[in-house]
Amino acid sequence: MSLSKTEEILIQHLWKLKKAYMKDILEAYPEPKPAATTIATLLKRMRDKGYIDYEKHGSVRAYFPLISKAKYLKKQFGSMMEQYFDNSTTQFASFFAEESNLSQEQLLELKKIIDEQLKSKKK
Repeated sequence: MSLSKTEEILIQHLWKLKKAYMKDILEAYPEPKPAATTIATLLKRMRDKGYIDYEKHGSVRAYFPLISKAKYLKKQFGSMMEQYFDNSTTQFASFFAEESNLSQEQLLELKKIIDEQLKSKKK
């Protein structure tokens, strides 16, 4: 089960904070800050989905992510590849290179990363 946009914003704050109390989470949001009840509802839904958990410290809870940012992004990317590009890395790369308006410098940097990955795969 994936996260809603508001849940994604919240987990991004938790990734940065690593472990946080409700007051820390609220402080991480820009103005206008969401209501504490809204955050509490999001936290409950995200815990039910298995993305976060908490430790009780007296009457307060310290929330933390159960999934790393890298693992979540990999899952989301895989879903996007399947849904929009028929699991074709060629279709994705073509779309990305043509539609993202990358500069020549950015394309060369991307090529360098790909070349480094190719070298490491040969070993």
